[in-house]
Amino acid sequence: MAIEVGSKLQGKVTGITNFGAFVELPDGKTGLVHISEIADKYVEDIHQFLTVGDEVTVKVLKVEDDGKIGLSIRRANEVEKRSRDRSKGGRRGGGKPQRELSFEEKMSRFMKDSEERLASLRKQTDARRGGRSRR
Repeated sequence: MAIEVGSKLQGKVTGITNFGAFVELPDGKTGLVHISEIADKYVEDIHQFLTVGDEVTVKVLKVEDDGKIGLSIRRANEVEKRSRDRSKGGRRGGGKPQRELSFEEKMSRFMKDSEERLASLRKQTDARRGGRSRR
């Protein structure tokens, strides 16, 4: 069985390091799940999420010519989560669906958000300059 990018496989955690976890795949090959690909949130200690011997579902991110295989637990679960959300009605917030916004409403919201971001950037820039006003 050839390992293809994008496929989801079951594997077994065979080793844990400070930068990721090694997972043995069904055909006997081993891939690495980088620490950033373990969970949706910040992972400081991998041992809080995985232990050697755990069965995990992984998504193949890359297969390099030298045999290295990049895997992701987070992205494998993302696909499952999205399909569950769709079966519940497809809306993240739940509740009743909101009406479609008009172009003017969308543009107004965009302008407001843009102005807030710009003001925040100006404030940060001024703070770095030592509070001096613009010339």
